[in-house]
Amino acid sequence: MRVLLHTPLKPPDSPSPSGDREMARGLLRLLRRLGHRVTIPALSRVAPGVPPPDTHLALERAARGRAARLVGQWRALPAGHPERFDLWFTYHCHYRKPDWLGPLVTRALGIPYVIVEASHAPRRAQGPTRLGHRAVERALGAVDLVLTVNPRDVAGVQARLGPGARQLWLPPFIDAAPFCSAAATRIPHDGPPLLMSVGMMRARDKLESYRVLAGAFEMLKDRPWRALIVGDGPARAEIEALMAPFAPRVRFAGAVPREALPALYASADLYLWPAINEAYGMALLEAQAAGLPVVAGRTGGVPAVVADGVSGLLTPIGDATAFAAAVARLLDDPAERARLAAAASARVLAHHDERAAARALATALGTLRVRR
Repeated sequence: MRVLLHTPLKPPDSPSPSGDREMARGLLRLLRRLGHRVTIPALSRVAPGVPPPDTHLALERAARGRAARLVGQWRALPAGHPERFDLWFTYHCHYRKPDWLGPLVTRALGIPYVIVEASHAPRRAQGPTRLGHRAVERALGAVDLVLTVNPRDVAGVQARLGPGARQLWLPPFIDAAPFCSAAATRIPHDGPPLLMSVGMMRARDKLESYRVLAGAFEMLKDRPWRALIVGDGPARAEIEALMAPFAPRVRFAGAVPREALPALYASADLYLWPAINEAYGMALLEAQAAGLPVVAGRTGGVPAVVADGVSGLLTPIGDATAFAAAVARLLDDPAERARLAAAASARVLAHHDERAAARALATALGTLRVRR
């Protein structure tokens, strides 16, 4: 098929690193792996960043004009032209950045419409978020197939689907090969266990995760450990201040090139992330693929990527005391760390590698029927 990939939240070529960007890139690779020709026309792109709710009416009006131009361009192209797409494929649709274009274009052209990772929250139906919320409902009413990545989205999405539409599961995934290779060449080190965390340094949920992490470090200060924190962003100064009491144990690596991450994960002994309001966490998969057991907060889709007691330990969300207790348990028990580490790498390779995701995607796309 010729697929238009629409990424309202963040395109694959965004210069800003994040899990959303990595998922967009991963879906692009999956589609190409399956032999589909992918196009991302300029008219399907949206401005970066999350717009304030009071701009949504203007965005909806602008989307109608862009959709009309996309439809006109499509109809002007000869049959078989690589940009004459026959499937609209949207990654991420939620009230803050809905898919304004997909329902309009697919209805006009009579082509199938797929969304990966949609969310529907009834509490957003009133107040300043109502226009974005209604746009999500229009998209879910028009879509043929929703591929759900986060289990907490299942019920809300299912309630808004139109007749004949399907919702199927797509496991969160990464290209596990470089991380598993790094795990296989891990060199044991002397000295205290190395704890590692990877996360954007921005306000709200990410900052709150770092606060929980700092609270856990305070309760663990009498045990031997070192920590490496990877990431950067506007809240870095505040996060460095949170970690200042633990200097020189805590080292900040800043933003690290993606190709350097596998070896960095493999140099550590344990991965930590409190995961405040985390959707599922691509870094959690990367760490496990590199052979790290995980301690994380039990929130959102995290239990779908970290098997509690199998590949890591999950704790109540925001509970620094419980988080510290889980870390202490693994610091004190190297054999348990080794057991979880082996299971983590094997589990990601079996269930969350791109090859497994490609099979799931191929099966899901096979359920689509041509619109009449």
